[in-house]
Amino acid sequence: MPPYQPSRRERIGGGYEDGQVLDLDTAVKDGVLGSLTEGAVASPGCGGGCGDGGGPEKLDLRRMIVELDLSEIPSVFICPISLEPMQDPVTLCTGQTYERFNILKWFSLGRLTCPTTMQELWDESVTPNRTLHQLIYTWFHHKYLLMRKRSEDVQGRASELVETLKKVKGQARVHALKELRQLAAAHLTARKAVVCNGGVAVVTGLLGRFTSHAVGSESVAILVGLDLDSEARINLMEPAKVSLIVDMLNEGSMETRINCTRLIGTLIEEKDFRSEIISSHSMLVGLLRLVKDTRNSSGILPGLSLLKSICLHKQVLSLFVSIGAVSQLVDLLPSLDPDCLELALFILDTLSSLPEGKSALKDCPNTIPSMVRFLMRISESCTQYALSILRALCNLAPEECAARAVDAGLAQKLLLVIQSGCDSTLKQQSSELLKLCSLIFSDTNFISKFKLTRTIQ
Repeated sequence: MPPYQPSRRERIGGGYEDGQVLDLDTAVKDGVLGSLTEGAVASPGCGGGCGDGGGPEKLDLRRMIVELDLSEIPSVFICPISLEPMQDPVTLCTGQTYERFNILKWFSLGRLTCPTTMQELWDESVTPNRTLHQLIYTWFHHKYLLMRKRSEDVQGRASELVETLKKVKGQARVHALKELRQLAAAHLTARKAVVCNGGVAVVTGLLGRFTSHAVGSESVAILVGLDLDSEARINLMEPAKVSLIVDMLNEGSMETRINCTRLIGTLIEEKDFRSEIISSHSMLVGLLRLVKDTRNSSGILPGLSLLKSICLHKQVLSLFVSIGAVSQLVDLLPSLDPDCLELALFILDTLSSLPEGKSALKDCPNTIPSMVRFLMRISESCTQYALSILRALCNLAPEECAARAVDAGLAQKLLLVIQSGCDSTLKQQSSELLKLCSLIFSDTNFISKFKLTRTIQ
């Protein structure tokens, strides 16, 4: 039996789904287009105002696909090759439809088969599938206009809420802030409307000495989602506002504490930031409590990220050591994931630059075993920080710290670093530390303690 060849009428219609011609009425009735309810826009050329004749401007299909970025799209609109929505669908003689660019590229590789069925093609021509293109355009056009209408509604509501916040107090203010927070979290257009309508100044103005935590937590949640300019950041640095933020960092819910952490991080990025703002015993204690909270680990990464930024301000380091940060961070290390571990090691390495920081690290019994364990374990950065801490301790108290490091297996790890493809500086530092440790032992003890072979000797 000769292979099936579509008739001329079917080739012109172009749309195939299980051997049937796919037309607009059938697609709508069978639900291919989803729920095209009242208000759907007709496709170009169908008399619905999308084509010529003074109707609305025709929107570009590619632009609509990109801006909508939908996760659920009718499978009939998807090219089997790229798995992306088709913009110029064409049909082969087998009845299968593909994006023109993709199937022509397939042919250019010398493959004269149908990618889906792997049948050899008896006709290499491709036929524009106008019906399917019309369906795709109509579906995306409808979704796009709904999105734009919803966006306009959201912008209007956000602007109304900003005006409402200027007038109301008490619970009405809390309700308005909650609704604005939800809108801003869900819609980029709402965030833009808040900024454009002076909402940043309005929300920032609600923070002060006598602000309740209910109002403060909602206000901070809104502000962390906005792109704050320099004026807004400087305004937030007022002592009364900082004091409220620090109070909520210590006493708020986990979500509020994380938002306060991120907002403080935003303030630190300001070029006119004053380091005395973070020279707060209460703030540092609150951050340590956040990263140590075993009930909810979602605060660890933002907390450590802020502590890293704070450690770049040398004026705060002594205060940080004085509140017992070193031992608390060292004890936290085994439970951290790689990203958090790298941040914690950076902080400890920075604190080891202070005499009191070195002493605190030396006095913590878990410091040296932990640092040795992290050499060549997580990342090159972690190795760098751990090696730096070990060098600081061994230089501080060679006999005590080097002996403890030897018992923890330091030599084997240092040899791994030296023989690896690590940075040359790390290799040099490892060689120096290995030499420093060897000075406290005789040759025989050095070999036996480090469990080195005579070949290495």
